[in-house]
Amino acid sequence: MTEGNFVDYVKLHLSSGNGGKGSAHLHREKYITKGGPDGGDGGRGGHVILRANSNMWTLLHLKYKRHVKAGHGEHGSKNRSSGADGEDVYIDVPMGTVVRATETQEILHELVDAGQELIILEGGMGGRGNWHFKSSVNQTPRYAQPGMPGLEADVTLELKVLADVGLVGFPNAGKSTLLSVITAAKPKIAAYEFTTLKPNLGIVEYRDFQSFVIADIPGIIEGAAEGKGIGHRFLRHIERNSTLLFMIPADAKDIVEQYHILLDELKRYNAEMLDKQRFIAISKSDMLDDELKTEITKEITETLDVPFLFISSVAQEGLTELKDALWKMLQ
Repeated sequence: MTEGNFVDYVKLHLSSGNGGKGSAHLHREKYITKGGPDGGDGGRGGHVILRANSNMWTLLHLKYKRHVKAGHGEHGSKNRSSGADGEDVYIDVPMGTVVRATETQEILHELVDAGQELIILEGGMGGRGNWHFKSSVNQTPRYAQPGMPGLEADVTLELKVLADVGLVGFPNAGKSTLLSVITAAKPKIAAYEFTTLKPNLGIVEYRDFQSFVIADIPGIIEGAAEGKGIGHRFLRHIERNSTLLFMIPADAKDIVEQYHILLDELKRYNAEMLDKQRFIAISKSDMLDDELKTEITKEITETLDVPFLFISSVAQEGLTELKDALWKMLQ
């Protein structure tokens, strides 16, 4: 799937169906001129239902679908025949989709389990037919209930990517290169910042046919939590990752300082991010000699209480050890 096909934010206007009218029919046939009320009930209006689909990972199919309407219930008829219920409308969304009220931005629901269904708007109830209102004092009621009107709502759907490991780092830190080497994903890679404009997912195949999912989140810059750059648009995708893999290039001016800046951006966006497991991968380490590695190791171990590893995606160094470390953290 190309970057242009990744959509993680859509607004929809939803309408559930109206309930059908109850019938006020009076039974009439040959030899039975006054058979009494026999009007049937109206059908229920159609629901609007969200359904989590494990085969989807984008909201692209809803990008140009601004209005979603369920069917109306049919009216009741004679012989106590009830009208058919209105057709329910199902909206398939990826797992990890959050539903917000567009006006207030209040979170209404979240869908995180495959196959999970949620009635977001109920259809109007059908009206009762006149035979319900027959009594000893009113043998031939000539009225029935109208159907209840359907509901309308404006909602915003936001996708938070579901992945086990989230790659966090400044632009051009080597996140996409790592993803392309340890998974079958084919993200765009180039020697300039903000090459990645959309999150990319990849499945890491581990030993004994086991696997885990890793997400390449577009580069964060200092001030992303306040809306600078493009990283702030994708910080929410990191919320669902259980482990955060901080990618810091070996040629960074100060590795420890860069880690603290990244951590601070996550904290300012959502303090709960600090509760996640963390691991540091020092990328492009094929540029380092043993002396520089020793110096960096000493600096990190003295100032940070976070496990780290030197890796090089291009030279295929440290990748097996990285997968082992991540798998151990996930278990």
